[in-house]
Amino acid sequence: MENAVRRSFARSFGSIGSKAALIAHPLGAAMKLAETLRIGDRRHKFSATRSLMGTQVSIVALHLSKDAAQSAVAAAFSEIERLSAIFDRRQPGSPVSQLNETGKLSDVPPELFEVMGKAQAYYHRSGGTFDLTVMPVIEMLQNHMDPKGRLSLSQSDFDDAMALVGSNFVHISRNGISFDRNSMSVTMDGIGRGYIVDRASDIMVENGVENHLIIAGGDIRARGERTPGQPWIVAIEDLSGKGRYPAVIQLKNAAVATSGGCEFYLDAERYHYHVPKPVNAQSHGHGCQISLSVAAPTVMEADALSTSAFVMNPQGAIRFINAQKESECLISGSSGVKMTSRNWESLVGI
Repeated sequence: MENAVRRSFARSFGSIGSKAALIAHPLGAAMKLAETLRIGDRRHKFSATRSLMGTQVSIVALHLSKDAAQSAVAAAFSEIERLSAIFDRRQPGSPVSQLNETGKLSDVPPELFEVMGKAQAYYHRSGGTFDLTVMPVIEMLQNHMDPKGRLSLSQSDFDDAMALVGSNFVHISRNGISFDRNSMSVTMDGIGRGYIVDRASDIMVENGVENHLIIAGGDIRARGERTPGQPWIVAIEDLSGKGRYPAVIQLKNAAVATSGGCEFYLDAERYHYHVPKPVNAQSHGHGCQISLSVAAPTVMEADALSTSAFVMNPQGAIRFINAQKESECLISGSSGVKMTSRNWESLVGI
């Protein structure tokens, strides 16, 4: 499931045993498929990478038993594949694609019911900046783009698309999901991947592997410890592409997600980039200059909060995250300017 929101410029660093570095790039290029080795504290490290959800998903497991680590990772990947088949709007016959096609869904998988309910809660918490129903706007922008990336739009184009946006037009119950307006559609991209990564992490724990790291694009879930008494270490890369890191944070039983607008945009002038603002279908001009990282207890929460905050102005984003429990954020610009939420620095200290 390809995330509609740009994810991320994050790399995860885990110093294990004799200072050997584990580098997990969003594309997984630095991770070897099905790598196993013995580390200094008598545990095995097992890592594997697969192409799933429109990105490279890497899992690192630490356990005394190599077989247990391998088995847990395999089970986690199976769970990712199972859940992706539910949330992928591009997959014909998936529950989400059926909902978008017909405007209603009677046989609602419990996982979709849960996430749709959470999405409605984030819609209200964010004052409407997090909205699953923004898909018609994204499709409208894509459909009006010429081969050179230029947009030709009329006011009526915007009005027609915006008339289909609003999570208050979606009704969710255990008996079904329905839209109030014809031609509405939803995308789970801003929350579904986070939920799936969290579930994969739960599967790892259920299979006896508490100490692990999962990287799916820029969505990262850290569980347990990288070495006894030591948290996982995550470095967030800035937008310059020159290997500068505005923050290095420690994660233990926590998650981080990053949104940014530098590379994916929908017109040649880079005015309408990948995260349209639901209020007026236009994106803030800061999108190609900043990235916004949110640390939270779960990837789903970090994902939804970073998506919500990214379409706000920086000051509004900081205020929004400061109002959330157990969540912090970093806004970093390509010029090197940084803004942080109230207690972000508590995550830094390496």
